[in-house]
Amino acid sequence: MCDRCSESAQDRIAPSRRSAMLLAASALSLAFAGRVLAKETRAPPKPQNVLSPDAALKRLMAGNARYVDGVSRRHDFKHEREVLVGGQNPFAAVLSCADSRIAPEYAFDTGRGDLFVCRVAGNFAGVETIASMEYTVAVLGSPLILVLGHDNCGAVDATLKALKDNKPPPGHIPSLVDAIAPAAKAAMQQGGDVLDNAIRQNVIDNVATLKSAAPILNAAVDQGKLKIVGGIYRLTTGTVDLIAQG
Repeated sequence: MCDRCSESAQDRIAPSRRSAMLLAASALSLAFAGRVLAKETRAPPKPQNVLSPDAALKRLMAGNARYVDGVSRRHDFKHEREVLVGGQNPFAAVLSCADSRIAPEYAFDTGRGDLFVCRVAGNFAGVETIASMEYTVAVLGSPLILVLGHDNCGAVDATLKALKDNKPPPGHIPSLVDAIAPAAKAAMQQGGDVLDNAIRQNVIDNVATLKSAAPILNAAVDQGKLKIVGGIYRLTTGTVDLIAQG
């Protein structure tokens, strides 16, 4: 075969190969787009959890009222487990103290898949907690975040004592003290019950931290897709008093 004929044959083959590759790439793109579309259009595991921020807060507090009155609902955990295997769409997120007396799922009479809960002694928003809240808002679509403090918080009390005595606690506990210290110091400048004031201020400060967390949480708040509030759990009654709702 002459050189010219050989080149002509290669020219005929090359476009064919390129066409095949383009077709394969297009097919992959369509398949991927199909999976994304299916994911986006798939009904949420718990449709009743698709709420506005205000409706989510109303539902949360209605659950707390049932809990306080001792008339909590009977939850079908077996069915909920089956429904939630493929995903989740919690209607609220809670940043709670790790205190064993505080259990958000009980305190708000919720079932599986209803609350996205982060717990740490002193209920403060560290880097990992902020990232977790970004996840539940941006990926899971949660419209509400509640920062939940409580009466007689041991972490806040320990922080006040460490500051007063100028003596850091042992182990890794100073990391908790450092996080809670701004609220504790502010409370020490106020009148009244220093511990109660510090607990309240700590909630207020962490609500502000989450509201200003860029670029995800602050944008969701500005767009009206997210509400971030604070609350104090009362150990005696189980009542949650809302604060920092502005």
